[in-house]
Amino acid sequence: MYKKQKIILIAPAYDEEVKISEVVRRAPRDIIDKVLVVDDGSTDNTAEAARSRGAEVLSLGAVKGVGFAIREGYKIAAQEGFNIAVVIAGNNKDAPEEITRLLDPICDDGFDFVMGSRYLEGGGFGGEMPFYRKIATRLHPFLVSLFIGKRITESTNGYRAVRTDVLSDPRLNLDQPWLDHYQLEVYLLMRLLKLGFRCTEAPVTKIYPPKKIGNTKMRPVVDWWKILSPIFYIGLGLRR
Repeated sequence: MYKKQKIILIAPAYDEEVKISEVVRRAPRDIIDKVLVVDDGSTDNTAEAARSRGAEVLSLGAVKGVGFAIREGYKIAAQEGFNIAVVIAGNNKDAPEEITRLLDPICDDGFDFVMGSRYLEGGGFGGEMPFYRKIATRLHPFLVSLFIGKRITESTNGYRAVRTDVLSDPRLNLDQPWLDHYQLEVYLLMRLLKLGFRCTEAPVTKIYPPKKIGNTKMRPVVDWWKILSPIFYIGLGLRR
C-alpha cells in the first residue's frame, strides 16, 4: 500500500521469459501490493519466469493482443479492490523504481490518470531506440494534441497509472473488440481527455535493449495503423 492506496502493477507480456523476471524483480514491494503478469499466449516460459520472481500470472491461453491483456488486468484490479492500476511494459523497457512518479499526482493532487513521458524534464530514453520510433513518439502526441486541444508530450508510452474507479465510467467502453491490440492505450488516453478527467504527465525513463535480443514486437504498417487509428476515430467522433 502506498499513501493509503492499494496498488496493482500490471505487466502484459508475450514471449518475454528473458525480460519479464527482471520487471518483476525490480518492482518495489513496499509500494506495490500485487504484481500481475498477463501472459498473452506466450510460447516460451514467460509465465514460469514471472512466477519464479513472485508475480501472479493470468494466462490467456492464446494470443489476444496487448489491449485485451491490459483490459483483463484492469478487470482484476477492479474486482479485487485496488485503488490504482499501473501498467508497465513486460519487456523491461520501463523503470519500476520510478513508479511513485506516476502515483504521486493521483495520491497527492487528485489526478485521475498519469501518463509517463520520456520527453519531460527528468525523463529520458536510452539504448537502441529505433529511428522510426523517435519520429513516431513525437508525431503521435502532436496529432493527439491537435484533435484534443491540449498539448501533451507522450501518447503511446505504456507506462501509466489510473484510478480504477475511473474505468467503470459508463462513457468508457474498453470492451470493444477493435481495442484488443495497440488501440486501447490511445483510446483510453483520448477518451479521458475528451471527457474532462484530470490527466497529467510525469517524467519517466525508457531504455531500449539491444536489437539482437529484441526491443519491440510491433509490426510495420499493420501495427502503426492500430496506434494511429484511435486518433481519427475518437478525434472525429466516429467511435466512442
